Amino acid sequence: MISATAALQRLRTGNQRFVVETSSQRASTSSSRRTELVAGQEPFAIILGCSDSRVPAEIVFGQGLGDLFVIRVAGNIVAPSQIGSIEFAVEVFRTPVVVVMGHTMCGAVSSTLDQLERPTASRSPNLRSIVDRIEPAVEPLLETELRHDRTKLLAHAIRANIRAATNQVRRGSRILESLIQNNELLVVGAEYSLETGVVDFFDEPTG
Repeated sequence: MISATAALQRLRTGNQRFVVETSSQRASTSSSRRTELVAGQEPFAIILGCSDSRVPAEIVFGQGLGDLFVIRVAGNIVAPSQIGSIEFAVEVFRTPVVVVMGHTMCGAVSSTLDQLERPTASRSPNLRSIVDRIEPAVEPLLETELRHDRTKLLAHAIRANIRAATNQVRRGSRILESLIQNNELLVVGAEYSLETGVVDFFDEPTG
């Protein structure tokens, strides 16, 4: 398995290909690649991203079958099932990096802001479980001047939600914490721009 640094560079390079609309032989969905993967898989990165149909991780990062272990949920929230999925991939495949990726104009974050500004009792318990996980990250922003500018508020809220989710993964289990401390796993945050196609890795550990 490649290093976390090499894995991140591979994601960056793949995203650059996507942005400029160039293809790669590596991003394969051929029958021969499918046959090759029957024997097993070695995904080089784990992506915890939003379910939004405009943000398919394999396409955004210019990768193909067997390259990425992708977990998608509205609002890229972190719950026990997501942590368990990450633990599985790390333990079984020794995947060295986790990217928690949100995106601009996220509907789940926007809905959470709506709920905080105009509470409603009509939301189903299932949808409420998503909003409840986003609220702690974005609620403090409503106490700032950002509350007067919805566009800026949403942009900051999306990043705050990504940072919160990234920290939850980093501290989500003793297994992951141990791997991080031993430099066997890197967890970073990123934001995909719907407007440009660029992925901005903005929440990487500094030490």
